[in-house]
Amino acid sequence: MDGDIFENLRMELRRGSLIVAVLAALRVERYGYALRKTLADGGLDIEENTLYPLLRRLESQGLLTSLWREENKRNKRFYCLSVEGEVILQQLLGEWRTIDAALARISTTTTASTEHD
Repeated sequence: MDGDIFENLRMELRRGSLIVAVLAALRVERYGYALRKTLADGGLDIEENTLYPLLRRLESQGLLTSLWREENKRNKRFYCLSVEGEVILQQLLGEWRTIDAALARISTTTTASTEHD
């Protein structure tokens, strides 16, 4: 039971993190496989059936641009962060830092108060 709860909460946390990671990684133009590899090399594995719908959604929101281009005799869709995407990424990173700092304070305060009880 606890494993199911943890897994569900972990997936929720991961979902938001992946959006920030994808936007950050697409400051450099990449096609899908290269993006997956970049994310995996950074420690965030993502399945194709998760990545491509996310890319389409972010593009429909105006956060990414894409274009088809031939590379090594194959057509590939390359994605890149749009100007609006960069603005949103900066806002998300700021929010991420705020949340991270708050969690650090809360966990330190909680640890300190537990030690005094």
